Amino acid sequence: MINALFAQPGYETAKKMLDVTALRHEAIASNIGNLSTPGYKRIDLAPSFETELKQALTSGDNAQLQSLNPSLAVDSTAVSQTQDGNTVVMEDELVAMNQNTLTHALETQLVTGEMMKLRMAITGRA
Repeated sequence: MINALFAQPGYETAKKMLDVTALRHEAIASNIGNLSTPGYKRIDLAPSFETELKQALTSGDNAQLQSLNPSLAVDSTAVSQTQDGNTVVMEDELVAMNQNTLTHALETQLVTGEMMKLRMAITGRA
């Protein structure tokens, strides 16, 4: 019974996206940490994940959504701007970190809103 409350598509999507932002934050931290490592290739969320997520959302199948596993991959669009072959640009990583932080805050609010609805249903007050 309780599982049905948490198996709503919006809630499942928000939870999955929280996983994605946490993983992307790890990638950004790794990129910044390897800023001066010669030959280091920038990593980010695997591009296939976005396609898989869109397919899962359009199908409306919660099981398909739950089975998605975001992963990291080398960013093939990143180009080295230095002679050492490193493809990390500090300014780009800081912008990505700020965007990721805002996205995470929004997703946290969505999940919190769902929890507040449940709390209100149980206790009768917000």
